[in-house]
Amino acid sequence: MSRRYLLKDLTIGTHVLAFDARSLIDGIVAADRAGLNTAWLVSGGTSADPLAVFAVAAGETEQIGFGTSIIPTFPRHPLAVVQGAIVVDQLAPGRLKLGVGPSHKPGIEGMYGFEFTRPLQHLREYLTILKATLQEGSVSFHGERLHAEASLQPPPMAPTQPQQPVTTQVKVMASALRPNAYRLCGEVADGAISWVSPLHHLERVAVPALEEGARKAGRERPALVSHVPVVVSEDAEAVWAASQAQLGFYPNAPYYSAMWQDAGFPEAADGTFSRAMSDALVIQGSEQEVAERIRGLPSAGVNEMLAGVLNLEGDPSAADRTIELLGALAQEQ
Repeated sequence: MSRRYLLKDLTIGTHVLAFDARSLIDGIVAADRAGLNTAWLVSGGTSADPLAVFAVAAGETEQIGFGTSIIPTFPRHPLAVVQGAIVVDQLAPGRLKLGVGPSHKPGIEGMYGFEFTRPLQHLREYLTILKATLQEGSVSFHGERLHAEASLQPPPMAPTQPQQPVTTQVKVMASALRPNAYRLCGEVADGAISWVSPLHHLERVAVPALEEGARKAGRERPALVSHVPVVVSEDAEAVWAASQAQLGFYPNAPYYSAMWQDAGFPEAADGTFSRAMSDALVIQGSEQEVAERIRGLPSAGVNEMLAGVLNLEGDPSAADRTIELLGALAQEQ
């Protein structure tokens, strides 16, 4: 790498993508060795369970944190998610960011057959149960949608009993695209996780909504995690082609389409992913240009970059260059 860059006030993670569990673990190990702060995994359908993958990766990594973005809430009761989160926290204390969210109506109803109604109400109750159980050690909650009575204390027949209440260091976060979700995260969650959202939308919409929710709850604004597609490449046409192939389907989903329209791109109404949308979203250019744009993320209110590294056809080394730069930046905080 030709030069190094100093970066403060920003955690840098990356989305690890692979088909099988062993490849996911290898990707997490590679991110750890590169110096990145967090390895993020998506979840849903029949893909590998991220908490199971992280439990194995905990024994093969040194410092990297783990993040789920996201575990869908409708298919799993929150106490079922707690079971996996506890394992990861016991094996890698303080390294798990548990991101959950309602996902989208077509997927939840089409794949699982669950009725997708009042998703933010469901999410609020879900977060309440997760936070009480993981961070206070017990929960007694009876809402309109969810119920939970549980404690992290071991059963009486356990050979040893802890002297202090059992809690975890897990941070509980949630997905957000539009103002109401950000307000909910500001009020209840430890952080909000955006996805394919342009920076100006986060600065103008997400941050104020997070702050509004936090004020309502009488607390500090929680973290904003920004999913940022990125690649070190000055081949603008190759980046545009990769962006279309890897990101172009998002405006076909109603929530993403609405977010893009809110962000000033009316073409998203019919599912279009335009070049202007790609340019507003993707960080690209030379090593120096990419580093400077990443350096500017905290000034927009972003606390963590969740990098989605684009793969360029005909330039397989572009992803390696990008990971190398991200790792260097993460270590120079």
